[in-house]
Amino acid sequence: MSYRIHRGIALLAPLFAVLMFALPVRAQQVVTVWSHWADQESKVKFVEEAARRFEAKNPGTQVKITWYQKNPLFQALQSALRAGQGPDVFYMDPDRVEYVENKLILPLNDHLNWNNIEPWARGPWTHAGQTYALPLEVQTIELYYNKEQMKKLGVTIPADGRLNQTQFLDLVKKATAAGVTPVVQGVADRDFPGAYLLHEMLLKKLGEDDYGKLMNGKLSFKDKRVVDVFTYMKQLIDAGVYPKSFSSMTLGESHPYFYSKPGGLMLPMGSWYTSRAFNAPEKGGQPDNFPLGIMQFPVPDGAACPQCKTNGVAGSFVINAATKQPKLAAAFLNEMATPEMGTKWLVENLVQTGVKSDPNAVKGKHAEYFKELAARNADVKYFTGIPITHMRGQCLDTYKQVMNTGFPAGLLPVDRAISMMDAACYKA
Repeated sequence: MSYRIHRGIALLAPLFAVLMFALPVRAQQVVTVWSHWADQESKVKFVEEAARRFEAKNPGTQVKITWYQKNPLFQALQSALRAGQGPDVFYMDPDRVEYVENKLILPLNDHLNWNNIEPWARGPWTHAGQTYALPLEVQTIELYYNKEQMKKLGVTIPADGRLNQTQFLDLVKKATAAGVTPVVQGVADRDFPGAYLLHEMLLKKLGEDDYGKLMNGKLSFKDKRVVDVFTYMKQLIDAGVYPKSFSSMTLGESHPYFYSKPGGLMLPMGSWYTSRAFNAPEKGGQPDNFPLGIMQFPVPDGAACPQCKTNGVAGSFVINAATKQPKLAAAFLNEMATPEMGTKWLVENLVQTGVKSDPNAVKGKHAEYFKELAARNADVKYFTGIPITHMRGQCLDTYKQVMNTGFPAGLLPVDRAISMMDAACYKA
């Protein structure tokens, strides 16, 4: 603002003061939002664009957004919501069912325009017939790899992207011998990525029905098929499949580890990988022309469903049950949940969404990635939800300690890991 404009305002100040006393003042309504993604610029821009559109349609209303990293967000929410406070709208993951069980979030059946949302995306957020969130971000669990590194190791990925367990173990040993980290993974700030490789192999080995039973306590972890997968996984661990920094590396740190320095061969990750990796290199994204490929998870011997893969809902938005303005909060969510905004999310974040959208709108250098992603998922049978969206109570706590951290870090033998999981999860 120029000096002249400042001076003009100063000269008009007495007149403004008179008008302020003469006219009734309408208090501005504020919709407060707390969200994850503090370090993900494209997602920040998307939510802020929804806020601008909402404000334009609702004069006199402001959206105030506070950005967090995920763990600090959940810590802040726990304190605020227990006191009956907190924001009107906040980010949430579908595995946090305690927010539903403790009636801290509002059922949205009568608040959102569900015609704009993919019906299957409601599933992880539906409890007793009520859906509790806008499923903005969805994912498939993918195994990304560096095509150039794979070529240097002399390994050709089959056309269907699948290696059997012997071929995959050989690949891990070749990478380790070449001084390359076979599978980049870190669990310092997350309770799920350390089990990606293990749970995808369990799904393939057992098939959809029995894997679902395992997740829900209806199949013993002592089942021979489960033991076989854990035993094979231990072979991978002993062969050096994970980096030495596995336990101390954060999820955010695993991305640049994979595609820059020190570099790795493979990275298991939800397909929201692109929301970080497709940023500009100077903002933490993968280098231009990085040889990114997508392969399938290894197929265990005797697999009941080699083509099975996990999909699910990730980052979502919910409404605080204690809000005093549920209609405005819902209107803000509906501003994110339009086909236009769904397509905008897909194009700008390059991440799948539960909002109806047009994938053909993705153009340019990343269009090939989505073609490869579609090809890798052409013959897939999906199982919805990673383990933390199914497990509850002591089973969930033990999963975090064993399958996500202790076992893949090499701290537990197979028999101990199996016994701990079975004791906590199996409802004999």
